[in-house]
Amino acid sequence: MSKTALITGASGGIGLELARIHASKGDNLVLVARSRDKLDQIKTELEHDFKISIVTIIQDLSVKDSAARVYGEVSERNIQIDYLINNAGFGDFSLFAECDWGKQERMISLNITALTHLTRLFLPDMIRKGGGKILNLASTAAFQPGPTMSVYFATKAFVLSFSQAINNEVIDKGITVTALCPGSTESSFHAVALGDPNLVKERKMPSSREVAEYGYRAMMKGKPVAIYGFKNAFMANAVRFLPRGFIVKMARVIQEKKHFRKNNE
Repeated sequence: MSKTALITGASGGIGLELARIHASKGDNLVLVARSRDKLDQIKTELEHDFKISIVTIIQDLSVKDSAARVYGEVSERNIQIDYLINNAGFGDFSLFAECDWGKQERMISLNITALTHLTRLFLPDMIRKGGGKILNLASTAAFQPGPTMSVYFATKAFVLSFSQAINNEVIDKGITVTALCPGSTESSFHAVALGDPNLVKERKMPSSREVAEYGYRAMMKGKPVAIYGFKNAFMANAVRFLPRGFIVKMARVIQEKKHFRKNNE
C-alpha cells in the first residue's frame, strides 16, 4: 500500500525537492504552501511523471489556527499521514531593536508555532497506527546564538531541542523524529532573509536537491539529528567546547560580513 507524505513549504527549495523524492518512491503527497499556481504546477508535473495522488492545501502557516485547518482538511479527506515534513520557514536580517516586529512575529508563528502544532495534531494518529516519521527543518543556526538574525537562530534552536525531545518520547512507539540541520543552501532563503539571492555567490553551496536527499535518507534511518556536510557538522559540534561569549562574537562578525557584502555589491 502506498504511503503518504505531508510537506509544508512545498512550492520551492528543499520542500519541493522532498516532494519529488517522495513521489519517485511512489508515495502520495499532501503539499502545503501559499501559492496556488505553484502547487497546481507541481501537482500536474508529479502526478504525470510518477502516477501518484497529490492533494494541495493553500495555506499561510504563519496565520493563527492555520495548522488546525490543514489537519482538518486532511482528516475530512480521510488521509493517513505516514511522513510529516515540517519544512516551511523563513529568516530575517536586522538588529533586533530595529526590526520589523510584524515580520518577527510571523517568523515565530511559522518556524515554531505551526511546526509544533502540526506535530501535536498528527503525532497521536501515528501513535494509534503504530508508526510514522517526522522531519523538522532546523538549521546549523540552531547550535549558537545569531546576532543580527537573533529571532531566526532562536527559532531553529527551538526546532532542534523540540525534535530531540519528542523523538525520545515516541521512539518506542515505532515513530522517529529527525531534525535536519543544513547550512547555507541554494534556495530562496537569502532572497527572503537578506534581500539578495546572490549574497554568498562566492561560496559553493549545496543544492536544495542534495540537502533534500540527505534529509530523506536521515529520516528513513530514524536519525535524530542530521547535519548536512562535514564542515557544518564539525562547526556545530565544536561550539560546545568554546566559550559562549566567543561564539556569539564570531557569529556577529560572520553575519555583519554578509550584510557588508550585500550593501557593497
